[in-house]
Amino acid sequence: MASNAPVGKPTDMSSPRLPKVAGIDSTVPAPPHTVAPLPGVPSAATPSDAALPPGVLIQDRLASWVSDLTTLHELTERLIKTDSLDGALREMLGAGAALVGARRGMAVLEPADGLGPTSTIGLGLAHADLGTIETVPRGSGSYGRLLDGLPEADPPGAGLPEADPPGSGLPGNSPAAPRRPARVPEPIAIRDVRTEEGLDPRHREVAARLGYAASYALPLATEEAGRLGAAVWLYDEPAEPDERRRHLIGLYGRFATEHLARLLQVERARARVATVTEELLPSRLPRVPGVRLAVRHLTGPQGGGDWYDALPLPEGALGLAVGSVSGTGPSALAAMGRLRASLRAYAVMEGEDPVAVLSDLELLLRLTEPARSATALFAYAEPAQRRIVLAGAGHAPPLVVGDHRTEFVETSLSAPLGMLTCWEAPSVELSPAPGETVLLYTDGLLRRTGDATDRAFARLHAAAASVPRADRSDPGAVADHVLRTLLPGGLDPAVEGEDVVLLAARFE
Repeated sequence: MASNAPVGKPTDMSSPRLPKVAGIDSTVPAPPHTVAPLPGVPSAATPSDAALPPGVLIQDRLASWVSDLTTLHELTERLIKTDSLDGALREMLGAGAALVGARRGMAVLEPADGLGPTSTIGLGLAHADLGTIETVPRGSGSYGRLLDGLPEADPPGAGLPEADPPGSGLPGNSPAAPRRPARVPEPIAIRDVRTEEGLDPRHREVAARLGYAASYALPLATEEAGRLGAAVWLYDEPAEPDERRRHLIGLYGRFATEHLARLLQVERARARVATVTEELLPSRLPRVPGVRLAVRHLTGPQGGGDWYDALPLPEGALGLAVGSVSGTGPSALAAMGRLRASLRAYAVMEGEDPVAVLSDLELLLRLTEPARSATALFAYAEPAQRRIVLAGAGHAPPLVVGDHRTEFVETSLSAPLGMLTCWEAPSVELSPAPGETVLLYTDGLLRRTGDATDRAFARLHAAAASVPRADRSDPGAVADHVLRTLLPGGLDPAVEGEDVVLLAARFE
């Protein structure tokens, strides 16, 4: 974008050389009775319009209003398609820069309630530039004054008498105080950093170093949402947006703030679900001689019921388990926690017999949660003898990865837990060779690929077989390679779906 030329009055900000906004081609010549329009925002009427017929003026103004509405509609449509806080901030920065006629800017997400998350996003600014701007005292920077000067909404009861007024009846029967909306400050325009009064010398120094001469800061706040942050756009030359640009960026900013508020609530909900999920799973894997363990757990936005476990057992044995509970959300997480805790108890009592462990788990699930099903695989490992005995209930078979073979373990087919009439699937015994890694995983790893089941198994086998020889001594590296190969884009947190669990055990 070309630099903004110095202006003498607000209407001088209009320039036909600015790039187009939201698909409005600014290179189209303006009608002879109007001045050149803003990019996507038609200019206001000029004094010369007084000589034009009234019908022409009305038509021109209607065209301007329609163009403004079209521009805002297209910009807000693009914004509402973003599904992450960072994505929304970047989209808002780009659209706002075009609306105010700037080239660079930054947005700071800093909710006033202090619950986070916080972030800083730049437009046309490197990470080092953002750090340099943050060295300016907050009281001197325009965005800092907005962040520090915007009050919170008054708490319930603020401004009301502490005691019940006479004649109000029983104590405590006074009506609840309405929540007062927060007061939103006005945007801050610094037309010329060199001549603006009251600026800290550090502010002028940073502006000279980064090559900007003016700024326009907008609070990301509304009366209901409170303060979420602030955005500031930087001009290469002394300038400030005219009244029309201010009006448009104000409308867009209020919409952007409401959208950010919704995304913030979603992000916080995801963080709470992730925290609960991690608390229900092992905080660390045990260290047992003869075997090295690694696990990778990826969860969706609502949290699923996939789980894993690894617990030391008597006589140097080790219990390994993976499973999945039907459903998503808090109820699935609670069921997963109960099922995992029960399996640990059964494993301690009779872990050397995986069929008995899963039989007890089947009976418990049928009696306590008859409407829910689950899959599970439990393996009783003796690392010193490199011996594993395992049984599964409706679960995918383990995969053995080594220098000389990559193959699935042949297990008997069985229905999921909660759907069995009697237990018929026997256990399976295998002996991994020194240096081989056994992969236990949940069905989410296969289903997240989006392929049919047979093709997903083939892709998993190919991914395990392609692990570089140098990485096969590290179970974590093996798990990472398989995940990168099957899910190259990672687990999209915005897409609903099953969790992914991958537990790797390498035998020495």
